[in-house]
Amino acid sequence: MHDLQAISPLGGVAPRTDVVAGVILTEVTGFALASVAARLGGEAPTMALVAQQIGAAAPGPGRAAGHSLSAFWVGPDQWMIEAPFETHEDLVERLVAQAGGHASITEQSDGWCRFDLRGPGLAEIFALLCALDFPSFTGGEATRTSIEHLGCFVICRAVDHASVIGPRSAAGSLHHALLTAMRAAL
Repeated sequence: MHDLQAISPLGGVAPRTDVVAGVILTEVTGFALASVAARLGGEAPTMALVAQQIGAAAPGPGRAAGHSLSAFWVGPDQWMIEAPFETHEDLVERLVAQAGGHASITEQSDGWCRFDLRGPGLAEIFALLCALDFPSFTGGEATRTSIEHLGCFVICRAVDHASVIGPRSAAGSLHHALLTAMRAAL
């Protein structure tokens, strides 16, 4: 029998945490991620599916919504749904079973990495990273942007809490960019 051990996107056996001037950068590994795209004619049922999953209206352009299960808008009639991996390892299977053929749903968990930033000064950090108007964010915003030439999603969960979701294959580069911006801004 194999004795395999999962590793984080940064290659550790435990998620990495860094602290700079009161801002905490955390590698987040305990989430499942699924893309949901409405098929032609299935827009309304897909929107209802997303709303039912997250317990709130399906977010519109530039928005995120939900709590333990959340979703963020990625394009017309398209969302990413996030859920705790511990309770939703089978997130895609659950969504497919409930979609009734109205949506295309794909597993995304292993293709992405997530880093959370918590603390004061996030606007200064993001000013060095990408072209976002982060000072105007109040919580609930979600957008796609480029960070160090990587296509990433930035989700503002609160004024002092943001998530950056980027390609898992570039986790080390993304982490380096985030940490460097923190050190420069703070």
